[in-house]
Amino acid sequence: MLGVCDLAYTDNDAGAPPSIPRLRLAKPGGRATLAAMARAKDPTSEGTRPENPLPAPGLDALPMGEALSPELAELEVRITTCRRCPRLVEWRERKAEEKRAAFQDWEYWGRPVPGWGDPAARLLVVGLAPAAHGANRTGRIFTGDESGRWLYRALHGFGFANRPESEARGDGLILSDCFVTAAVRCAPPDNRPTPAERAHCRPYLEAEIDLLPELAVVVALGQYAYDHTLRIFRARGHPVPSPKPRFSHAREIDLGPCAPRLIASYHPSQQNTFTGVLTEPMFDDVFRRAEARIRSV
Repeated sequence: MLGVCDLAYTDNDAGAPPSIPRLRLAKPGGRATLAAMARAKDPTSEGTRPENPLPAPGLDALPMGEALSPELAELEVRITTCRRCPRLVEWRERKAEEKRAAFQDWEYWGRPVPGWGDPAARLLVVGLAPAAHGANRTGRIFTGDESGRWLYRALHGFGFANRPESEARGDGLILSDCFVTAAVRCAPPDNRPTPAERAHCRPYLEAEIDLLPELAVVVALGQYAYDHTLRIFRARGHPVPSPKPRFSHAREIDLGPCAPRLIASYHPSQQNTFTGVLTEPMFDDVFRRAEARIRSV
């Protein structure tokens, strides 16, 4: 029998092909999550296959890989091998070949980008997708672009990161009490994944949520991440308000006693930061709220 805080979800994401059943977990976390993914058709199990696919990276290639639990490390390695979405595979790999002039000496990552951070995190930060010449180049989400500079500066200011800069894997950046991920794991053309592409990636974010048992707060960067997070928790039976609360900066959503608090933020994209739609004090306010919530539970 499921308890009040057990998870059970079987809905299909809008746009998901009917051949992809949703996961169904009796209890969150651990091997049950990975086993359920396998039963529900692991997103790496079908789709395009190159003649010479990139090998799965070793644990040392994952950001903070040695700190991850075995289950979380297994999941993140699995994510990096996914080739389910032909359009995204073609785009990410083409961008890895068509390098920007400033990055000609880089060996681009050119794969799905895993989540990373502290496996005991109480704060989860969710973005939209890797940038074509940011995380698709560096292999670490929100790393190597202006959005990442804003994010890690803010995380450092509130004690969730040991340094404010984020330029490359291996730069010494360590997250504490925080895990950073994205709704979609491959760089999409024009930053616009399709509903089916979003659905293919959804099990990865859900598994990360299950494998981060201490979560108290989710910060959603941008409306896409906000809507996606609400969609996931509504499907799990949590009391998401209906109609859905309109996205706005610093809006907080109570998802019930068995779920983290959701806090929305404008995305730290150049479109928002260069125009003043998002300022540093506004962004700091989001993480001040997150820190206060974490301290209160």
